[in-house]
Formats: sequence, structure tokens, C-alpha cells
Amino acid sequence: MNMFAQDIILRPIVTEHTMEGMQQRKYTFKVAKSANKIEIAKAVQELFGVEVKKVNTMNCKGRYVRHGATGGYRPDWKKAIVTLSDSSKTIEFFDNMF
Repeated sequence: MNMFAQDIILRPIVTEHTMEGMQQRKYTFKVAKSANKIEIAKAVQELFGVEVKKVNTMNCKGRYVRHGATGGYRPDWKKAIVTLSDSSKTIEFFDNMF
């Protein structure tokens, strides 16, 4: 399946925990559920111009939410933690968040 890089990397995940990982060159993104590690690495390299060392992915279950008497589940989603190589530059988008 041919997907554009913008269709694979949906948004960055910015929390206190992911901010600590950025100091170790680990960046966290919400990605398309159908994307594999190779596609994610190529998309990050294309979008940000960096060299990817490793990609870890995990499928996250949607949590249960209530709306009055009725309830349901949020959609399931996929998270990717991308580790950059030591020779690679950092992603500028995240630099001003420290």
C-alpha cells in the first residue's frame, strides 16, 4: 500500500514522559494503524530530514467513556517511538518545547 508520509505520521504525542525521552533522542508519534516500522521510519526521515536508528510500535486500546447513561469506547490507535541515530540532527519542531 502506497501512503504519503503525512498519512502515516498523524501527530506528535507531547507529554511529560515523552519530553524526557526527547533528551535521549526518542520521539513519540501517533501513526496510522496500518503502517509498519519500515514505513514509519521512511516517513519520519522524509518529513523531518533525520536519520532513524530504531522504531518501536505499540497498539493502544481505546478507553471506555460514558455519556450519561450510555457508554462506549474511543477508537483504537497506534503509537510509535522513533529513536534517532547519534549522527542525526534533532527534530526542530520539538526543540522549543524544552
